[in-house]
Amino acid sequence: MSVQERKQRERAERERLIVATARELAEQQGWDAVTTRRLAERIEYSQPVLYSHFRGKREIIGAVALQGATEMAAEVRAATAAADTPRARVYALARTYLDFAARNPAVYDALFQLDGGLAYAREETPEPLKDAFAALLECLEEVAGNGIAPGLFTEVFWASLHGLATLTRTGRLPPEHTGPRVQLLVDRLAMA
Repeated sequence: MSVQERKQRERAERERLIVATARELAEQQGWDAVTTRRLAERIEYSQPVLYSHFRGKREIIGAVALQGATEMAAEVRAATAAADTPRARVYALARTYLDFAARNPAVYDALFQLDGGLAYAREETPEPLKDAFAALLECLEEVAGNGIAPGLFTEVFWASLHGLATLTRTGRLPPEHTGPRVQLLVDRLAMA
């Protein structure tokens, strides 16, 4: 291995460590607790080293969001692949999405609430974000209905899931009714 290859590997490992540490800190204490000073202390590197990877917290949030999008897409695809009917696939998608949001609130915020400097729904949207949307679309396009654009239908279904995830997490909807809400969403919107 050349010196250049070793340096690149070490740089990639430091970057993974920064993102993992930011994610862990955000999940434990919220995004307000994630500062470059605290990250530098936790990973035992200087702040200039941290800034050599990310220009600031915004880019770190973006990196966590991209990592989360990749994970969410994989979870959605695995759950929907295990289902054998369109209804079961849509229900699995909805439950998986909501479970992901509940298990990873800081990642979910990085994806959909905070400014990570990422473009959404544009040509320059990063591939992990496009792929996360594609994971939803792959399942929902088969139930969109005649004359309804699958992408538009996916946006509406996704917005509904996002609303359920956000309102439940903030205590505005009681969590014990999540199952019936998902059933209603699937029955009325996806299977209408």
